[in-house]
Amino acid sequence: MKYSIIIPVFNRPDEVDELLESLTQQTLPADDFEVIVVEDGSERDCREVVGRYEDRLRIHYHVKANGGPGPARNFGAEQATGDYLLILDSDVVLPPAYLASVDAELAAHPCEAFGGPDAAHESFTQMQKAISYAMTSFFTTGGIRGGKQKLDKFYPRSFNMGVRRDVYAALRGFSRMRFGEDVDFSYRIFEHGYTARLFPSAWVWHKRRTDLDKFFKQVFNSGIARINLTKRHPGTLKLVHLLPAAFTVGVIALLAAAIVLRLLNADAPPAASVHLWLWPLLPILLFIVLIFVDATRVSRSLVVGFLAIEAAFVQLMGYGLGFLKAWWQRYVMGRSEFSAFEKNFYD
Repeated sequence: MKYSIIIPVFNRPDEVDELLESLTQQTLPADDFEVIVVEDGSERDCREVVGRYEDRLRIHYHVKANGGPGPARNFGAEQATGDYLLILDSDVVLPPAYLASVDAELAAHPCEAFGGPDAAHESFTQMQKAISYAMTSFFTTGGIRGGKQKLDKFYPRSFNMGVRRDVYAALRGFSRMRFGEDVDFSYRIFEHGYTARLFPSAWVWHKRRTDLDKFFKQVFNSGIARINLTKRHPGTLKLVHLLPAAFTVGVIALLAAAIVLRLLNADAPPAASVHLWLWPLLPILLFIVLIFVDATRVSRSLVVGFLAIEAAFVQLMGYGLGFLKAWWQRYVMGRSEFSAFEKNFYD
């Protein structure tokens, strides 16, 4: 068996259904891969969904007590027989050539670990497309996730990650980090002398969060994870990781400056007053125009362009606020990794 596909799932039977259906459409022969679904203590399980694919896929279904995505993947890895483990999130859908692309890349340039980019499907809602833009655009630092324009070296992420099984075992799999566990794993790949590559053609459709409230909670926790990762792996904090926090502080400072100038010049002639308090807002307005134009170009939709403005601010400021709060809690207050933010897990 060459590939073992590991899918941890928590309360997402509908999404698993779509992912499994896409696996039946793969151009790579079904005998070349197995599918391992790990139910991580779900209240709405996908046992019935998995059962519908038993005659079309070599599929195995396991149930364990809830422990988070990292331990669920480790549990799946213990059951795997493939030479390579393919780690997928339950909210992705695979194009038909996904596994064939992975196979071709490994044949041409073997490596110990790898990953691919993500994209929005045409069937996604306009908000999902806007969120996808915010998470993949170069202008929101999304380029570090595995696109063509990267601000940092490529680290595989758990929504679309592959690793040789013996390497996974040597690294003892994922840690118990609730957020950032995939980046922690990728850091350990490099720290132990292994290699990881981006497979540009092995991309997936990634649904992500369906509304801005859930999206904010996700990126807020990602900001927290960045500080935890820096504590675990000193020297890994890069300039690009500081950009959302700098953006957040900058936006707040510019808005505060505009308010102060407006109040201080309340008695000035209207023309002069407007002239003064609008100046601090110009950088924000320019960013809004940039996001709108680029998101509209990428999505070919004015609606997505407008929604992407809000999604971009949520992505940058949510991450930035989580980063700043975690920095304060861990570096100033001396709190531990898990006790400081244990109630901030998202669905």
